[in-house]
Amino acid sequence: MQNTFTSKESFKNAFTLKTSNLFNKEVNQTTVYERYVVLATLLNETLNENYNKTNQYVKENHLKKTIYFSMEFLMGRLITSNLMNAGYASVVKEAFDDFGFNLNEVELAETDAGLGNGGLGRLAACFLDSAASLGLPFYGNSIRYQKGFFVQKIENNKQVEYPDPWLDKEFIWEEKREDESIDIPYFGELNGIQLVNPTWVKAVPYNVKVVGANNNVVTHLRLWSTEPSKKQLVQDEKYLKMVSKISESLYPDDSTDEGKILRLQQQYLFSSAGIQDAIREHKALGRDLKDLPKYYTFQINDTHPTLIIPELMRILIDEEYMGYDEAWSIVTQVAAYTNHTILAEALEKWNIELFKRLLPRIYQIVEEMDRRFRLFLKGKNLSQDKINHMALIGSHDVRMAHICIYGSFSVNGVAALHTNILKEIELNDFYQIYPEKFNNKTNGVTHRRWLMHINPELVNILDKTVKGNWRKDLSAIKELENFKDDESIQKEIKNMKLAKKRQLIDVIYKDTGVKLDENAIFDIQIKRLHEYKRQSLNIFHVIYLYLRLKKDANFRKTFHPQNFIFGAKAAPSYVMAKYIIEIINRTAQIINNDPETKDLLKVVFVQNYNVTYAEYLFPAADLSEQISTASKEASGTGNMKFMLNGAITIGTMDGANVEIVDYAGIENEIIFGLSAEEVTQAYKANSYNPRKIFDNDKRIQDVFEFIKSLDKDEHYFDFVFNNLLNVDYFFVLADFDAYVEAQSRANKLYQDEKTWWRMSIMNIANAGFFSSDRTIKQYNEEIWHLDTIKL
Repeated sequence: MQNTFTSKESFKNAFTLKTSNLFNKEVNQTTVYERYVVLATLLNETLNENYNKTNQYVKENHLKKTIYFSMEFLMGRLITSNLMNAGYASVVKEAFDDFGFNLNEVELAETDAGLGNGGLGRLAACFLDSAASLGLPFYGNSIRYQKGFFVQKIENNKQVEYPDPWLDKEFIWEEKREDESIDIPYFGELNGIQLVNPTWVKAVPYNVKVVGANNNVVTHLRLWSTEPSKKQLVQDEKYLKMVSKISESLYPDDSTDEGKILRLQQQYLFSSAGIQDAIREHKALGRDLKDLPKYYTFQINDTHPTLIIPELMRILIDEEYMGYDEAWSIVTQVAAYTNHTILAEALEKWNIELFKRLLPRIYQIVEEMDRRFRLFLKGKNLSQDKINHMALIGSHDVRMAHICIYGSFSVNGVAALHTNILKEIELNDFYQIYPEKFNNKTNGVTHRRWLMHINPELVNILDKTVKGNWRKDLSAIKELENFKDDESIQKEIKNMKLAKKRQLIDVIYKDTGVKLDENAIFDIQIKRLHEYKRQSLNIFHVIYLYLRLKKDANFRKTFHPQNFIFGAKAAPSYVMAKYIIEIINRTAQIINNDPETKDLLKVVFVQNYNVTYAEYLFPAADLSEQISTASKEASGTGNMKFMLNGAITIGTMDGANVEIVDYAGIENEIIFGLSAEEVTQAYKANSYNPRKIFDNDKRIQDVFEFIKSLDKDEHYFDFVFNNLLNVDYFFVLADFDAYVEAQSRANKLYQDEKTWWRMSIMNIANAGFFSSDRTIKQYNEEIWHLDTIKL
């Protein structure tokens, strides 16, 4: 087949013809969205050839695969990465220039795929990009959510959630594979080990192409959607509603039993379908099931896909008639687990009664796993208390993380500090038993999206200063360090930032009506809204600054203007998080409209923060807010994207901040606050008294008074005050003083241009380690052992 993209002329001819076929229009009569549809359709068709070749190569050479099971894949707009990775971006840009079209505008017509929410999903998307670019047979497995997490609007200063019907417009990159559908059973009763009268739901797969960079490799992300099953004889309204709910939306509210069952249904759906799919493929290729570990690794991304472990046991025992020990030997050679959290509430536990009702046979298998694990621990001479603590089933719940550790051959954390905390504190009991399972794989980000696509201004500087092929191997950007004191390069970096700030200013002004100041420090915190990420600490400091600027004329003279930008979604039922969003927005209204301070201080909350917004925010930042309570952030990847684009980290020694400091030098970051050891010690000793800090710090008292004054009911924010004064589990008040001092340092440093831009260059030059290509290589060398696809 003729490649449409071989030259500008062949592309223009194909584009004109496709426009006529799809819309019966001349090219110049099309809307921006129609141009996007034509371009995406042409590109998707062209990618088919390499997709088929990739599949053929993997099949013929019997290559081992990794299936990456993840509840989320936050892909962003695929037109951009697909054009760039396929090597067609410049041809299309030249052709569009001839047509008089703006390629960037056409790219923006694609809706962000609603398949993820936070760092977990974005990491999974980076991994897909890196693995395909390294030519590895690596495939994603998840759910095709009809609606995304939600569309966030700010109304009356509060977060309001609206459905995200992203699939209302055609998702051009997907291909439905109806013939590969799988029926999934829920509920029913057990007759011995046989499930009787279950409720059947059909899982229908859709493949979304994933394009490797300049290597002709095209893999896929497989997404499962739910439809009524022919096996289900009674299909009443209640049944049809249940079927549509399962693949309707990401993270449904689980504050009710109904919501909990729905989440478990989702988790079983993509776990079971993914495993059955792999086994079907394995057998179709004439391979023995005993050899499954030679051909697959199932990577469990966080605890949501835990059920692949008992599900694989069910298939091997019930359907393939293996004995328990033989089945268990296979399972524990194919399953590998990535832990993303040390927060107790995120280490999933499911109520036994709910679990047993929805998945009776799976529960029966977990019971047997638990019985054997307890016997194994007893043989290690552990106390009954410790055995109860480590067991897979507690007195009321099924413990997903424990199943993952017991059933996997590899357990990895996602940053050096995080892995050490898992080994030494949170999962120490397991580490004592299975030291050989534990390992670290520090997260990374794909520089193809988070540098090459979003920051062409910085790309130009790197092309001029770096001799090595940094596009292929990001570690080559270390060479930029030779220019850290070069005034002309410092000036170019400063001009790059200014250009990115101007682009962001336009986007934010259109979105919110707030006009930021291009000469101000852009101080940005963008991430999920959670108490441990401490957006509260950030806004408290902003309020403190505002109050000080109001009353201290000398301070006003020495203070460099600072613009604070927040972007975050709070889970719909997370009350504290929603109050923090409201405090930020109410504070912004006052500060931005105060004639005395508005030239010195601005605050903006960008609504519906997503990948597309992030592409403007990361390169415009001067200060990267990474201020989680030490020991709570597993890794972070936003910190890496900021670093790669020349921002300075203001943060605690938490997550991958520790490694950022190791690589770039502590003198090139602004570090403050309690250490992980101090936080852990304070928990152990129960020695932290937030009220005492409040009583002794007039600044915090003034901040609380200001927040009280935001509403005519002075008790409106009492929920927040009571939480912080009586518990403050995340040490917001404890770190307030240190944070104020760190921010003061940052403001002064920014005024010393030579030092600031040297720091910025040192961050960019040392970001090479934080490439997801490096992370994936490490996973592959130490866990998966996949061979490369060579086309």
